Amino acid sequence: MSLMNASDLTKTLAQILLSRNWTVSLAESCTGGLVCATLTELAGSSEWFERGYITYSNEAKTECLDVPAKLIESHGAVSEQVAMAMAEGARMNSGSNVAISITGVAGPSGGSVEKPVGTVCFGWATENQVLAKTMHFDGDRQTIRQQAVEFALTELIALLRS
Repeated sequence: MSLMNASDLTKTLAQILLSRNWTVSLAESCTGGLVCATLTELAGSSEWFERGYITYSNEAKTECLDVPAKLIESHGAVSEQVAMAMAEGARMNSGSNVAISITGVAGPSGGSVEKPVGTVCFGWATENQVLAKTMHFDGDRQTIRQQAVEFALTELIALLRS
């Protein structure tokens, strides 16, 4: 996936955000705040890290991020549609310039034929666009969650550099 570890990714993202005077917000479900923890490990992160929402339940996604309940009912919490709505909700509600969302099945249980363990949907929202991707990671719960953190940061850096 990435040749950079989470610490290097955070430093790179920080440089990009600082150069634009931008802030980032997070909407995390299956990662439970791991991205926020990773980002705030870097001293000075208060200059570019706005806030994080840990919206584990469907109710939290609706209440905190304005994800329509009908969207969750139609597509499931683990879907690109919900990931995009989570990212846009985090960006809009926080006033940040960019937001990341993560929703998935980290395991070891909870998977299905359509969405097996390791299925993670990501969203990235800026003022001009909202994007989503679905990935399928292998490994145990912690490995899947760590891969999700690194993928989310790698993709945001690529988006901001494009």
